[in-house]
Amino acid sequence: MRDAKQRAWRLLEESMVTYRGQPVGTVAAHDPETEALNYDQVFTRDFAISAFAFLLDGRPEIVRNFLATAVRLQSHERQLDCFKPGEGLIPASFKVTDHGDGEELFADFGEHAIARVAPVDSGFWWLLTLQAYVHVSEDRAFLNQAEVQQAIRLVLDLSMTSRFDMFPTMLVPDGSFMIDRRMGVYGYPIDIQAQFFVALCAAADLLDAEEPANARYRAALQERLPHLAHHVRTYYWLDLARLNQIYRYGVEEYGPTAVNKFNIHPDAIPDWLMDWLPETGGYLVGNVGPGRIDFRYFAQGNLLACAAGLATKTQVSALMQLIAQRYDDLVGQMPLKLCFPALEGQDWRILTGCDPKNRPWSYHNGGNWPVLLWLLTLVGLRAGADELVERALSDAERRLVQDDWPEYYDGRRGRLVGQQARRHQTWSAAGYLVACQLLERPERAELLHLGRSLEGAHCAALV
Repeated sequence: MRDAKQRAWRLLEESMVTYRGQPVGTVAAHDPETEALNYDQVFTRDFAISAFAFLLDGRPEIVRNFLATAVRLQSHERQLDCFKPGEGLIPASFKVTDHGDGEELFADFGEHAIARVAPVDSGFWWLLTLQAYVHVSEDRAFLNQAEVQQAIRLVLDLSMTSRFDMFPTMLVPDGSFMIDRRMGVYGYPIDIQAQFFVALCAAADLLDAEEPANARYRAALQERLPHLAHHVRTYYWLDLARLNQIYRYGVEEYGPTAVNKFNIHPDAIPDWLMDWLPETGGYLVGNVGPGRIDFRYFAQGNLLACAAGLATKTQVSALMQLIAQRYDDLVGQMPLKLCFPALEGQDWRILTGCDPKNRPWSYHNGGNWPVLLWLLTLVGLRAGADELVERALSDAERRLVQDDWPEYYDGRRGRLVGQQARRHQTWSAAGYLVACQLLERPERAELLHLGRSLEGAHCAALV
């Protein structure tokens, strides 16, 4: 383990990006054998995991520089032009360029991404990183800068004001977060709802109560959070009792007395689920919307919901039971399965658009992502599942060093290095480091402050 940690830290140091002499982030991957494409940029979502590793290691300076750079690059103009980023959008990534006349920052808001999809999650990751930084460093002076407070308000404007739906959850398109290709997750994916909840908790905590401009935002957050928590805990949760209820649903119900709120047809329950769901155990389904439940399991949304208090204590316990009982499916030989089960056959063709990178049991479609080790460790330690966490970490570290820190693994059990995976992937190393830091000293989990206020109260207690 010591050798693996040293190699992981070396990768993070080699991946460092500087701007005008100051470190401002880490590139997504430092693979000398593969074309860089946009992996030579600092991604907001990727660096958040590196930021946690630096913060737990007592090195907050790079995190502060990153946060300030993101504020500088945030879109600040309201746009009617469909080709320009909306006001408040934090860039998906940025890079430092130098053409001989001085360094410049180049931000990508999705204009250059595959399929040209803007990032929904970048502002949420920025808020999570900001809260962790302020808690660790106690740097209230940075937090209370007018530019930083305005940046928080702009993220809230973008995610809470303009909308076409009547749910407390957030409506998003395919390809707009970690799953950045078409995977049939349009609508209300659990990954974004968990991130939305954590980000709103962070914003409620970070907005200066003495600033008059923040008053209406704080009031809106206090109203939105309990509705969002109730909605996810009630309608996304699936265990055997809930499955039996859905199986016996009536349809075409109308009015406030309707039990089948989303008009879900029982025939939509997939065959694989009937025997796969254990007697004890449960999870938050992938998506809920009109006439639709996506019964797939998504690791990041489930684990983040548990880490932040969006899931109840009973639900957290049930999720860990599910992972333990279905370890081969959900963790495998190289942790951690992003989505289960994979889309195959006609479902793969229709829902992914025949995407060859997302073929069954690869990349987002059932691939295994080492970065998620940090979340499994965080939730597992809090839930008392130490043995499960230690097993997953032990399975991972040897392969990660041997395979040069790949981005993801392929196969039903994650035995193969991803066919198009970059090696020297920064957040694979960072996810492993954070997991090690938490396992060595579990009390460090509170430093990350997911779903908590700076005073220590858990956001779930507020909702």
